[in-house]
Amino acid sequence: MSKNKKNRQGLVFSTNPDQEYTYQSEDEEDTKGPQHQKLYVTIDRKQRRGKEVTLVTGFIGHSDDLKALGKMLKSKCGVGGAVKDREIIIQGNNRDKVVKLLLDAGYSQTKKSGG
Repeated sequence: MSKNKKNRQGLVFSTNPDQEYTYQSEDEEDTKGPQHQKLYVTIDRKQRRGKEVTLVTGFIGHSDDLKALGKMLKSKCGVGGAVKDREIIIQGNNRDKVVKLLLDAGYSQTKKSGG
């Protein structure tokens, strides 16, 4: 129940027992086409005990589409990873390979970020 309280839209408190709350969802926006997505690919070591991961950020759309893209990238790179907090996490330093895969998949506005 506490999770739903965070996403309440508008009304804070009501004594009316029949009050209907409206909730805002994180996936309100429709998924844009690949050519309209601005994705950034970076290498990250922070809070990972020195191990490198490849992060893909900037995806706009439904979480199911983000998970499908993450699954495709993980399988093509042959490594593990996860989709958390609207980011795709790929284990290891695979930035160049991920950028090439995204460009081949039609994400034309993909850029390397950092170093």
